Formats: sequence, structure tokens, C-alpha cells
Amino acid sequence: MDDRDAAPALGYHTGYWSAGPPAGVAEAVAGADALGLDSVWTAEAYGSDAFTPLAWWGAGTRRVRLGTAVAQVDARTPTATAMAAMTLDHLSGGRAVLGLGASGVQVVEGWYGRPYARPLARTREFVAVVRQVLRREGPVRADGEFYRLPLPEPEGSGQGRALRPTLHPLRADLPVLLAAQGPRNVALAAEIADGWLPLFVTPSADERVREQLADGFARRDPRLRPPEAFEVVATVPVALGPDVESAADRVRPFVALYAGGMGAPGANHHRAALDRLGFAEVLDEVEARFRAGDRERAAAAVPTELVREVALVGTPADLTEQARRWSGSVATTLALQTDPADLPAVVGALRAAGLGGGADGAARPAAGQM
Repeated sequence: MDDRDAAPALGYHTGYWSAGPPAGVAEAVAGADALGLDSVWTAEAYGSDAFTPLAWWGAGTRRVRLGTAVAQVDARTPTATAMAAMTLDHLSGGRAVLGLGASGVQVVEGWYGRPYARPLARTREFVAVVRQVLRREGPVRADGEFYRLPLPEPEGSGQGRALRPTLHPLRADLPVLLAAQGPRNVALAAEIADGWLPLFVTPSADERVREQLADGFARRDPRLRPPEAFEVVATVPVALGPDVESAADRVRPFVALYAGGMGAPGANHHRAALDRLGFAEVLDEVEARFRAGDRERAAAAVPTELVREVALVGTPADLTEQARRWSGSVATTLALQTDPADLPAVVGALRAAGLGGGADGAARPAAGQM
């Protein structure tokens, strides 16, 4: 974790589905495995789920790790989430990675019908129950503010039993990673998780995020992997094009969506993360245009400087040059979000920069082999 000379591994992020399964992703997942990438990641919001694509697409892979980035905390109970992770881990031979996130108030209260209050405390309790299931040391019990097992009276009948999972986990220490944006959330990931799943983290913010992680490491449970083994899997948009500007045009709508539409006004964690990179003033215009329904002009207002800060854009030579700044950063893996057809060329360009195990495609071993 603190090896500043290390180059990050490479993963492939399939992104969110829109109206249907994204074209070419199944082939890209198989390609990621053949290319020797570290991992494949899926997402969920209020459409497709994160686990099913991993099981379906992952069935044809042999090496690549299969991770959720992220499974939403309020989409399932913690015991059901642990069941899904354990099942996938068995089916994949020890390659599952459980990435969790609290999502935002619009989705949690609008889609799941649950209060969004105190997301850090809710996440802490959720992970504690998941850990109990994975360790299978006894019947699962919880007496928290958000999760109580067995459910006591008067909410329950009083007849519920504390149960131990019938399934023996393949790995009691199956990795649990947390998506986080704000400083307190990042510190929580370092305290209770095996890794952090950031969006809009960049090498220029390296010292700041290392301080936030160190704050959490100081309170870390000694039963967890040591801080040196902590993962930082950063999602990075990548767009190939004939030049930087035209490639940046493919990323601007993505940034505009997250700055203007991924959260309620004043409660958008993604916008806050971008603000911390020094772009608050220009993002006021982006958000205003997006919320007014003018998505085209909102995207046009995203400056190339911001795109280059959070993404890799341009020709293969441009990507190679831009990727070099990630070496020695806090990121241990870059989860590349790119056109599936471009994945081989993108991987080649980044390996030319020394990322992802070099030209021979050597990747870190599967989690079950470490």
C-alpha cells in the first residue's frame, strides 16, 4: 500500500447498463481474462444488478478476479449480500471481490424506500454482519441501530433464530472493498475494509488521500489484512481518439452526468469529489445546465483540463504518456472504463507505460492463490 515505486495493475469496468446489456462487454470480459488483467468489475443503480453479470460473463473466465463496484448496501440485507458473495466465490474458484457502497439519497429513498440517514454508521454495521457470515464462527447476531439479528419483539415475533450459514465459505477472508468519496468515508474504508473503490481520485490528490487512509489505518481491526495489503481500485474512464480534444468529447458527458445528475442538489458526493480537485467554479455552470435539462451544453462546459485530470484520453501514445503519472500513486489497480472494442489497444498503451504487469501480461495472482 505504501510502495510508491509500484505500478498499478489493470482491470476492466463494465459500467452501468442502460436499456439493455451493453454491446461487446461479454467479449471484453473474455478478452480481459486472456490479456491477463487483474479484475473485472460491474455496477448497479436501479436497473441491472451487479452479481448476475459477474456470474454469467465470469463463467467463461479462468484468471481474472470478479468484483462488484459496487453492490449497493440497501439493495440487499447484509446476510443476503454475503450469501451472493460466498456463492460466487465458490463458483469462480476463489476469485470474488465484494465491493459495497451506500449509494445516494435519491436512489436509497426513491428506489429502495429506505431512509438514507447516517450512511457511515449503516455501512459499518452492514460490513460487520457480512464479516460474521464469511467467518462462520457461530450463529450470526447483530444488535445495532440498523440491523438486528434475530429480529426482536415487538418488530418480530420473537421466534427468530440466530443462524449460522449452511454454506462453508471458500475463503473466510473474501475481500470486502468500500466505495467512498468524502474524507470520513475513505477513512472508514481503511478502518473496516480490505480496500477502497474510488471514483475521481487522481495522482494529484495522492498525498491528501493517503492522509485520509492513514487516519483509518490507525483504528484498523487487527484481524483484517495489514495496511500493506490494502487495495485501492480506482475507476478511470479511458477514451481513444485521433487527438486529445476529440477523445475528451467522449468523456465530457460522463463527467457532466456525475457532476450534475448523480445526487440531489447539495448532496452529490461525486460533485464534491470533483470540487476538491479544484474545479468547483466551472462545475457550477455544468450542474446548472444539466439540471435545466440541457445535457449537451452541460457536457460542452466540462473543460479538457478536468477531463485529463480524471481520465485518460487521446491516441495510444497520449494514453501512454498520461498513464505514467499513475506509477507510484495510491492506486493498486486501475479499473478501466472504456469502449469494449478499444480494450486491447488501451491495455497495450498502458502497458507501454509500465502499468499492468508489462508487455508480458503478468498480473497479480487470483485472490485464492495469494
